[in-house]
Amino acid sequence: MAPKKRSGKQQDPEKPELQARVTRSSAKRAASAGSAESEPELPKKKTKEAAKKEEEHEEKKTVEIDQPEPELPKKKAKKAEKKEEEQEEINSEPNGKTIVIEHCKQCNSFKTRAIQVKEGLEKSVAGITVLVNPDKPRKGCFEIREEGGEKFISLLEMKRPFKPMKALDMEKVISDIVDGIK
Repeated sequence: MAPKKRSGKQQDPEKPELQARVTRSSAKRAASAGSAESEPELPKKKTKEAAKKEEEHEEKKTVEIDQPEPELPKKKAKKAEKKEEEQEEINSEPNGKTIVIEHCKQCNSFKTRAIQVKEGLEKSVAGITVLVNPDKPRKGCFEIREEGGEKFISLLEMKRPFKPMKALDMEKVISDIVDGIK
């Protein structure tokens, strides 16, 4: 026959009823709480020095709020200056052509091909301006176009592993673009 299960409400007249199960963690908490319960903590009075420091801290906050914020962080300022310089170059050369290369930032193969095209065009054609990603690029895009004109290459919404772009012969692409410009 199987032993009887104990019910939680059995009372032994010799043993007082336990209210909760005692574990090591509860015993530690009880020990640390026992010392805290005996003496309740009263809020401490601030010393004169602490009050002065707090007042100085509040004054600094108000001074910081009144000061104007800096215009742009250094990196953003440099990017803005670069774009302005590119625009000045475009405006200063009215006869020069501007080629825009837009490449996705998802994979480095886009970047390497864009740099290869940029360097090839700058060597081949005098007075040409090549802009790489002047605006935020589209995802899976590799496009080479004349600003305000024709598109030389337009590969859009490519999925990995970007076979159409990797299949391009970059030397032939550069020579086609040079022929199209002249």
